Parts: sequence; C-alpha cells; structure tokens
Amino acid sequence: MVQREGWPKPGDLVVCTVKQVVDFGAFVALDEYAGRQGLIHISEVASGWIKYIRDHVREGQKIVCKVLNVDKSRHHIDLSLKDVNEHQRREKIQEWKADQKAWKWLQMAYADRPEELSSVAGRLMEAYNSLYLALEEMAVAGPEALGDVGLSEEDAKILETIARENVKIPTVDISGYVDLSSPASDGVEAIKKALKQAKRIKDKDVTLNITYVGAPRYRIHVTAPDYKHAESTLKKSAQTAVKYIEQHGGEGTFYREA
Repeated sequence: MVQREGWPKPGDLVVCTVKQVVDFGAFVALDEYAGRQGLIHISEVASGWIKYIRDHVREGQKIVCKVLNVDKSRHHIDLSLKDVNEHQRREKIQEWKADQKAWKWLQMAYADRPEELSSVAGRLMEAYNSLYLALEEMAVAGPEALGDVGLSEEDAKILETIARENVKIPTVDISGYVDLSSPASDGVEAIKKALKQAKRIKDKDVTLNITYVGAPRYRIHVTAPDYKHAESTLKKSAQTAVKYIEQHGGEGTFYREA
C-alpha cells in the first residue's frame, strides 16, 4: 500500500479504518500515513445527538475524515467524520483507489528492483502528492512532464511504459453550433466545402466531429485533454466554416452550446 511520509495537515481529507469504537468516540488508523492514528470524538461523528455511536461507525469500516488538529509531540490527530460531505467522500475514495492501482503497477514494474521502488514512489508523491496523478501527467504530456522530479532516464522510461499501458487519459467534451446558409445556386456545395474546411483543424490530441442538426444548423463536437484545448479547437473550427461561407456569398453564425 502506498503511504505518505510525515503528518497530514489540518483541513486535509484522509482515508481511515476504524479500529476501536468506544462511548466517547472512535479510534482510527490513517491508511495513507504509516503508523498514524487518530481520534474522532463523538461530537464529530455526526450532527445532532447520538444515542448509539455504533449506529454511525463500526470496527473495520473504511471512512473519510477531515483533519481538525495535529499534535506531533503527543502523536495525536483529531478528526471529524461529520464535516465530510458525500461528494468529498466519493472523490477522496476514488483518488485513494487510483493511487492503490498506481502503486500495484509500480510494484510489478520494479519487481526485480525493489530497493528502488520506495525511492521512485517517494519522489512522485513529493512532486504530485499522488502516484496516479504523476502517471496521468506523463500519459498526457510524455516523459518531459516528470523532468523536475529528478528521476533517472531508465526510471522515466519505466514510468512512461506504465502510463502508456495503464492510464486512461482524461478528456473533456464540449459542443457548439454553426448556422450556415447561402443564396447562391451552388449554395449547398459551398456549405459542404465550409464544413470540410472546419473538419481540417488538425490536432493529434483532439477529436472533432460535425453532425447535421437541421437546416441551417450543424453541431461541432470536440473531445480534448482539457477545456482550454477544447475551446480553442471548437472556436477555430467554427470560425473556419463561417469565414469560408461568408467569402462565398453566404452567411454564418457560431453559437456555443450552453
């Protein structure tokens, strides 16, 4: 299991395993921090009056808590369960599971070099605070993404292979519309050529599709690694179509999908 060095900070969300439930609260182990334990006081378990604490937490349960206070001198961490909403809980568990997957990929890749595994994982965690995010960045941007991490060329190649074979590159989808019309006798051909020009916006990281909605409207759909990339491609494609049709006696208008 991948684990972080040091201590969590107040405000951090942490994945915990409930170890012991008592009348005044619950003692938990922080799964992401080796050997660290914390206490959820009964007042931080749930909002309102609690009659039976085990109605809310039980031994062996996996939960997400918010760090309230860290006392390093006493090796004590105060936690809250009630301050974590459902969206935060799901997102944190998803991130934690992704890091566990990334850790397993690293273990397999470094099976014959276990002495280097902790060093490489530690560097990635220090730079990105997440093994999966580090590999995701490499999947998107290539080896140069980890240029400041201080890895050897051999380690960079190993991580590139892991990222390429296992990480699904995140994407965003956006759409817009162009209204194209032409009064010319060959107006239909002019519109077809305008759409053909719009499709020629080349980018290896972007997928662009144009579909007919209903005269005079056409939908431009873009899939890209990020919103900035997607918006730029959508705008260029639409502007290309509008410019072409206007140069050939027609009219064109771009509408961004809400």
